[in-house]
Amino acid sequence: MFFSRFREDITTVFDKDPAARSLPDPGAKIGRHFFIDHGAGVVIGETAEIGDDVLIYQGVVLGGTSLSKGKRHPTVGSNVVFGTGAVALGAITIGDGARIGSGSVVVKSVPAGTTVVGVPGRVTEDHITESLVLEHGRLPDPVAEAIRLVLREQDKLEERLQRVENATGVIVYDGGLRERREEIVKGFNQGGGI
Repeated sequence: MFFSRFREDITTVFDKDPAARSLPDPGAKIGRHFFIDHGAGVVIGETAEIGDDVLIYQGVVLGGTSLSKGKRHPTVGSNVVFGTGAVALGAITIGDGARIGSGSVVVKSVPAGTTVVGVPGRVTEDHITESLVLEHGRLPDPVAEAIRLVLREQDKLEERLQRVENATGVIVYDGGLRERREEIVKGFNQGGGI
C-alpha cells in the first residue's frame, strides 16, 4: 500500500512539473555561500540557477511562467540580494550584484549592479552603496519620485497661473483641488510614500 501511494505521488510530480527529469536529480543549481535568512515560504524552481554569495530573505520566489519543458526559472548572478517577498518569474537573468527590493515582482532581466523595486519591478539606480544592502526600507521608490516630480511641476504651473490671474483680474475657480491634493500628500507621507 505504502509503495503504491509513493509511486502515485512520484507520477503526479512528473505529470504536473515539466522541470522534473529523474528521481535523483536535485533540480536547481546553487552556488557557494548561498544563504536564506528566515527561510519560511521560499520557493526555488527546479531550473533556477543561483551564483555565489546570494542572500535571500523569507517569502522569495524564483518561479516559472510556463509549463513547457526546459529552462523556465531565473538565473541569478553572484552577490545578489532578494528582499522579503520578492518574486522573480521566468527564464530571466538577474545580474551580478543586483538588489531586488522587498515585495518586488521581476519579470524582465535585471542588469548587474542595479536595484529593482516595485510591481512590476523597475530599475531605480545603478551601483547601490553597500550600506543599503540590508536597509530595504531605504531603497529608492521610482513611483513616489515620479509623483514628487509631477507635484513640483504642478506647483510651478499654479504659481504662473496665479500671476496671470493677478495681472488680468480674472479669477479661476479651483474646485478645492488644493485641499484634496494636500490630503492625498499627507496620506502618502504617513504611509512612507511621497
